[in-house]
Parts: sequence; C-alpha cells; structure tokens
Amino acid sequence: MRRRVVVTGMGAVTSLGRDVEPIWEAVRAGKSGVGYIQQFDSRDFAVRIGSEVDVDALLSDSRSQLPAASRSTRFGAWALDRAWQDARLQSGDFRPERAGLCIGASTFPNVDEASLADPLSMLDGERYDFDRYLTLIRAQPELLAQRDLGSISTYLSQRKGLGYTSMTIQTACASATQAIGESFEMIRSGDADLMATGGADSMMTVLCVAGFTLVRALSPGNGDPTKASRPFELKRDGFVLGEGGAILILEALDHALARSAPIYAELIGYGSSSDGYRFTDVHPEGRGAVAAIAGALKSAGISPTDVGYINAHGTGTRQNDPVESMAIKQVFGDHARKMGVSSTKSELGHLVCAAGAIETILSVLALRDQVMPPTINLDQSDPTCDLDYVPHHERRASFPVALSNSFGFGGQNGTLAVRRWEGQ
Repeated sequence: MRRRVVVTGMGAVTSLGRDVEPIWEAVRAGKSGVGYIQQFDSRDFAVRIGSEVDVDALLSDSRSQLPAASRSTRFGAWALDRAWQDARLQSGDFRPERAGLCIGASTFPNVDEASLADPLSMLDGERYDFDRYLTLIRAQPELLAQRDLGSISTYLSQRKGLGYTSMTIQTACASATQAIGESFEMIRSGDADLMATGGADSMMTVLCVAGFTLVRALSPGNGDPTKASRPFELKRDGFVLGEGGAILILEALDHALARSAPIYAELIGYGSSSDGYRFTDVHPEGRGAVAAIAGALKSAGISPTDVGYINAHGTGTRQNDPVESMAIKQVFGDHARKMGVSSTKSELGHLVCAAGAIETILSVLALRDQVMPPTINLDQSDPTCDLDYVPHHERRASFPVALSNSFGFGGQNGTLAVRRWEGQ
C-alpha cells in the first residue's frame, strides 16, 4: 500500500525576501526582484541585470563551519533551517535512519571582482578562455572546493542529523523538481518517513552570466530591469538569471499526524521525462513536456479536469513558452483554456536548479489561499501562447489541485501535482 505524502514545512530565500510568507506576499502583489547586478562590475557586459539575494547578513555561522561554502550551500542551509523550524521538528520527532535529504543544486565558483581584476578576462572573443579559468582555480583552492556538488547535501544532512539517503541532483532547470519528486517516491514507497528536499543555486557569477549571454539566452533588460522578465509576452527576449534556495519538509501522512505536525498540502503525483532531442533545444513538439505532465497526472490518479492551476516553467525565451503552451494543450485538451497558467519567474527570475522548489512552494501557497499568482509584464501575449496566463494581477479562484512544471536545459523534465489540504 502506498503511503500518502504531505508538506509540513517550507523555507526559502530569494531576491524578494528571506522567508516564505514575505516572498509569497511580494509575488501576489506583482513585485519584481530584478535589478542591476551588484556582485561584480558588469558595466562592460551585454547583460547587466539579475535577481540577486542580499547576503550581507545571511547565515554568518556557516562561514565558520564551512569557510569554502558556495552561495548555493549558504542559500540551502538558510532555507533548510527555516523549513525545519516551520515544520516544528525536534530531534526526537523522527528516526534518523528513516529521514533523508535530496536537493537540486549546482556549484559554480563565486568568481567575482575579488578574484578577477578584469571580469571579461575569462572570455576570448566569443568563447571561454579555459586556460585562464584553470589558472585562476589553481591559484585559489577555495574556488575548487566550491565545485564539489556532493558537499551541499552532505553539509545539509549533517546540519540536521539525517541518516537516510543524502543526494544532490543536477539536471539543470529540472533539478529541484526532480529532487522533490524522488523524495516523494521514497516516502510513498515506504523507504523513508521524512525527507528534506528542494533546491539551491547561484549562477550570478562572471562565468555564468557571460556563458548564458554567449548562447543568447538572457534578456538584456534594456530600460527598466523590473520589466525584463516577461514570459509568454510577444516581445519577450530571454530569461532573467536569479538565485536563492527553497526547501520543503515532506512526511508520510501517518508520521506527520503522529507528531501533530502542521500540514500545508498533499503531494500526490510526480512525472519525469527526457526529450532525448538536443542539448540546447526543447523538442519542438513538446514530447518531453507532455510526458512529464501526463506522468504526474497518472501518478496522482487524477484526470486533467481536476487541475485548476499550473505554475508554468515559463522562462520568457522565444522557444520555451510556445512549446510549453502546446504541451499543456495536448495533455488537457479543451480544459487547458479553463485553467490559470502563470509564471512566477516574471517576479523572481529563473533560479535554475532551485526554480522548481520555490515554484512548488508558491503552488502550495496558491492552493492554501485559493489565489493564482500573476504573470507580470504580460502586456500582449504571443499568438502562439494562447492560454490564460493570469496577467498583471492575482486572481482568486476555487481549485483543488495545482501542477508545477520544470523543463530543464538539455531536455530533462519534471512535473509535480499538489492537492489542497482540507484536513482529510
């Protein structure tokens, strides 16, 4: 018999706040966290904007415990602590050997002005100068330590004494969604009672901003940075890079009830797929996206008409938005135009490996409050994007189930299905 899985705690840090409720209120109000990059001198860069976290006072204790910690690790630890507190967890509330951690993350060295006199020196015309990059890493071993992907899950597991699996998933933009989905499956199958899961990422570095610029994926944000992230908009011109961390505490329902834990929502389904197409392009017919969405519905045992809201991947790139819209229409048929489909990347930018985690949290809160968050900056929809994207303002509605989509660079896909908790 499969166990039911519920969300009992949530924590997050993004450009819009250092905890879940302030972030949610800002998203509902249609505020943007996008501004000019502060971490390095970007004046000579083609792209100068991003959705940054203010880290001046963020998690100072981790600097002494883990001096070489990447920004991703710090964001993950901050979000984990708040999710743990939110779930009202104490050390005696769980068996360590049945409580684990699975996080979606990347670890890029924090190369900034302190490391480079000339940030553009890492580029040689239209390509990375890999020899200069290696020289820099060898000269500063702490940057090499930041590339250890497994150190994130190791450190976070140790932080809470979790003795079951400790895993970092790196599948680009689908990382956090797949981490949550795999954690869901571990609990549902009976292998674990509790999982801390989500994502943490920071690509707001010289190398990553330059790299995404070279492949022409980023919006240059000419004019007002807060208007740059505009999913489904006719004049959209790329995504806006973001950073942050978001963690959910998942528990088996019987485990949560036994300790009188708060319950936000029930996680009911997970679909995962690969496009098997090209590294830089999504499948033009949305094959992978369709499989992930349909897989989540099948996993949840629900019909398309049960879904009332989708938190879309919605990056604001020319290719992603129409393909995702096409995939939704293929799966949902006529019902596709009866749902709200919004992209909160319009407010937060794209948190890459952490995107699916914060978007799952926002989907949980949308269910709790029966509010669909808006897609801001959507003045005129692309004709190929012809669904209801909840433009500009939040919308009150009645819906029992929400989906959260994540479609990663390279063709990795994940969809989660969440049901409103009403004390069943």
